[in-house]
Amino acid sequence: MTQKEQLKLGKTLWNIADQLRGAMNADDFRDYMLSFLFLRYLSGNYEVAAERELGGDYPQLPEDDKRTPLGVWYRQNVEDVAMFEQQMRRKVHYVIKPEHLWSNISELARTQSADLLVTLEQGFRYIENESFANSFQGLFSEINLNSEKLGRTPTDRNKKLCTIIQKIAEGIADFSTDTDTLGDAYEYLIGQFAAGSGKKAGEFYTPQQISTILSEIVTLDSQDPATGKKPKLDHVLDFACGSGSLLLNVRKRITEHGGSIGRVYGQESNITTYNLARMNMLLHGMKDSEFDIYHGDSLLNHWELLNEMNPTKKREFDAIVANPPFSLRWDPNDALGEDFRFKNYGLAPKSAADFAFLLHGFHFLREDGTMAIILPHGVLFRGGAEERIRTKLLKDNNVDAVIGLPAGLFYSTGIPVCILVLKKCKHKEDVLFINASEHFEKGKRQNYLNEENIREIVDTYRFRKDRERYSRRVSMEEIEKNGFNLNISRYVSTAEEEVPVDLKLVNGQLAAINERIKSSTEKHNAFLRELGLDTI
Repeated sequence: MTQKEQLKLGKTLWNIADQLRGAMNADDFRDYMLSFLFLRYLSGNYEVAAERELGGDYPQLPEDDKRTPLGVWYRQNVEDVAMFEQQMRRKVHYVIKPEHLWSNISELARTQSADLLVTLEQGFRYIENESFANSFQGLFSEINLNSEKLGRTPTDRNKKLCTIIQKIAEGIADFSTDTDTLGDAYEYLIGQFAAGSGKKAGEFYTPQQISTILSEIVTLDSQDPATGKKPKLDHVLDFACGSGSLLLNVRKRITEHGGSIGRVYGQESNITTYNLARMNMLLHGMKDSEFDIYHGDSLLNHWELLNEMNPTKKREFDAIVANPPFSLRWDPNDALGEDFRFKNYGLAPKSAADFAFLLHGFHFLREDGTMAIILPHGVLFRGGAEERIRTKLLKDNNVDAVIGLPAGLFYSTGIPVCILVLKKCKHKEDVLFINASEHFEKGKRQNYLNEENIREIVDTYRFRKDRERYSRRVSMEEIEKNGFNLNISRYVSTAEEEVPVDLKLVNGQLAAINERIKSSTEKHNAFLRELGLDTI
C-alpha cells in the first residue's frame, strides 16, 4: 500500500471517530477507537498465521457462512487445540481464542448481538492475562465498557459498541490490514487525537517530523556506508516514551538500512499513555520479547532495570531519545541529592525538572552512545542550579550539538524548543549550533517541518557544516567567554546585516530636499498673494 493510501485509511478512521464520539470527550473516545484497531491487527495477524500453520486442515467456509473458520476448527479438533496454541506461541508469540477474534466481534456487532459487550470484555481480559507469555496486565484498563458515556443501560452500551465496531469494520474493509498500514493509521489517529487535546497532547505525542530528526541523529553513528556493515543497536531507551513513536522511529531508521535493534525500552508515568505505547509496539509488528515498556516515574527511578542498586539488571544504551514534559515542577528530597544520577552535577531546581530528565537519561548512555532530547530554550541560558549543570556538561565535553527549532511545532505549546545532543566520548572539542528557527512551513493549527527542512538539519549535524545565518561550530573558549551560556542567537544570528549608511551622502540628499521644499513654498506663496490669500 502506498503512503497516500495509508493516509487515506487514517483519514477514513478519523472521520468515523469524529462522527461517532458524539458528546464523548475526544480523549475518552481515543481509547476505544485505538483499542479496537489494535484488536483488529492482533486478530488479522493471528488468523493469517493460523491458516498457514494448519494448512489443508484450515476450514474453508462458503462466503455466506459468517462463522469464524478458526472457531470451526476448534470445535472439530478439541484434542489438538493445546498443541496448536503451543505452536502459535512459538511462532507469533501470542494466542487469541476464536470467540475473541475481530472477525467474530465484528459479526456480533453487525447482527446487533446482545452478547457483544460481554464477549468483548472477556476478550480484553484474556489478551491482558493469558494471550502473551509476558503478561500485559492492565492493557485495556482505561477502557470502561460499562461507562455511562456509552449509554445509561447495558443494552444502550451494547448498542453503541455495535455501531462503533461495525463502522470501523466497514471503514477498514477496503484497505490492506498489514502491519505497516494499520501501524501508520494508528500513528495518524494518535496525531489527530493529539491535535484535539491541546496541552494534554504533550503527554503522549511527539510530532513525526521532530521524531524523525531525533531518530536519525541517534542512529548516524551506527551507519557506515563505506564499510558496508549493517547498522546495529543493542539497546535503545526513551525514558518519557509517551505513545512510543520515538522508539518506533529509531527502529524504522535502523531497519530501513538493513540493520537491527536488539531491544527497545520505554518508561511512561501516565497509565493511559503507557497502555497506548504497549499497543503501538505490538501493532507495528514487534514481538513482546523485543520491547519492554515500564509504567513508572523516571525522576524517581521507578525501574529496577535502570536502578544502579541492582547491578545485575542495570542497562546502558547505545541510543537514547526523549521528549519529556517541559519545565515540569518537581519536589526533590535530600536523598535525591545523593542519587547516582545527580550527585556529580547537583539537582535541577524545583521550578523546572528539565535537567533532571536530561541527567537521568545521560547516566544510562553508553560510552560510545548518542542521546538526543527535546527541551525548552530556558535550559540554554537560565542561571543558578541549571547554569552549574550546564557548565559541567560543557567542561566535560559532553554537549555535541544545540539545535534550535521553530516555534509552534507542538500541539502542547507554541514556544520554540531545542534539541540537545549529548555524548560521553566526543571526538570534537567544539559545539555545533544550528539555528533552524526560520526554516519551516506555516500551518493552520501549528507549523511543521517539510522534508527539506528535516534533511537540512540532519545533514548539517552529520557533516558539522558551517553556514551563514544557519549553523556554526563554536569553540569551548568562545562558549566560556560567554559564561557557558548556550543561547543560540549569541552564536548563530538569523538577523540580516544592515546595509552601511553613507551619512555624508544622506546629509547632502536631505539638504537638497529642503532646498526644493523652500523653493516650492516660495512659488506657492506668490500665487496666494496674487489671490489676496494668506501665505503659508
